[in-house]
Amino acid sequence: MQSARAGVLAMVTSCTVWGLSPLYYKLLAHVPPLEVLSHRTLWSAVFFTVVLLFQGRLGRLRDALGSLHSVVILGFAALMISANWFMFIFSVQNGHTTEASLGYYIYPLVAVLLGVVAFGERLGRVQIFAVALAATAVVVLSVASGVAPWISLLIALTFGLYSLVKKRVTVGPLVSVTAEVMLLSPLALGWLWHTHNGAGGAFGEDFATTALLMFSGLLTAVPLILFTYAAQRVTLTTIGLVQYLNPTLQFFCAVVIFGEAFGMVDAVAFGLIWTALGFYSAASMRQESARRKASRTAAAVPSL
Repeated sequence: MQSARAGVLAMVTSCTVWGLSPLYYKLLAHVPPLEVLSHRTLWSAVFFTVVLLFQGRLGRLRDALGSLHSVVILGFAALMISANWFMFIFSVQNGHTTEASLGYYIYPLVAVLLGVVAFGERLGRVQIFAVALAATAVVVLSVASGVAPWISLLIALTFGLYSLVKKRVTVGPLVSVTAEVMLLSPLALGWLWHTHNGAGGAFGEDFATTALLMFSGLLTAVPLILFTYAAQRVTLTTIGLVQYLNPTLQFFCAVVIFGEAFGMVDAVAFGLIWTALGFYSAASMRQESARRKASRTAAAVPSL
């Protein structure tokens, strides 16, 4: 019981940090998003490496990158999470945090569709209905604005593809993420070298900006470590439900704190998404309950 309670607390904390992270990236609105992304990558690599060194697991990083197959899989995962990070940073800095939050809301439904395409998974009627509602929301936004909500769709798709490819990664989450940022680090270093030799980079310009850029590693690592801790102690249903705290807080930051526009069309689209997630979550809870019941029944049957 204590372990489960600690897991829920860790999960809530990690999702709260992710959900309130727009406040941090808004403070770096004067720094180009690609430069912020580069620093996030490098400082994350430093922090994760120190954590693995402290745990005595640095050798697993070498094992994770020991074959071409692993490098290709982790390299693709790195590109997807990097693109996801960039879109999120860009969104916050340019007044599109609402669209970013929508992307993370529809991500579970995009992940369901990717599961159908990649693994041939079959959708239940409730899941089909939820996906249809999400598609309707996208159509509503597209028709009203004259253009598809590309930021939301790209955030959902990149994170969905990242989650999909991570299913093929055999090493633990901390080791795999460290490997991913390590693979991205040469690109990040190259971009920062280009930036500082051109118009001049933001790092070292003033104490506040430099400290904020360095803090990006901590902001990336701590919630992920907490999430990993929680995932080992709570059910998948609990994880799925608590994760909605992330886009909800992002939505709060966008509308209440940043004052981004939120009209009737947005309300209709978000209403459809929230309804879809309600049906999807209820179906997931029923499936999880049925699995646990079947497991208890099987355990209660004496072997012959």
